Amino acid sequence: MADFADIASDYSEQVLQRTLDARPRFAVHSTLSAEFCEDCGVSIPQARREAVPGCELCVDCQGYREGRRG
Repeated sequence: MADFADIASDYSEQVLQRTLDARPRFAVHSTLSAEFCEDCGVSIPQARREAVPGCELCVDCQGYREGRRG
């Protein structure tokens, strides 16, 4: 007879496996870059979108968010 720890471990393993199985679907969407900056609306250059897959901000706004002003 399985005790509570065994049941919890099995459940945890099932949840982890479902999460890992679903991961490729999320990875595909997260690598798509935005065409326009989410903060200022300026068009993000194609070179940046290719160099930084999944980018959502222009260089200036990214720098601002990271505290690199000026």
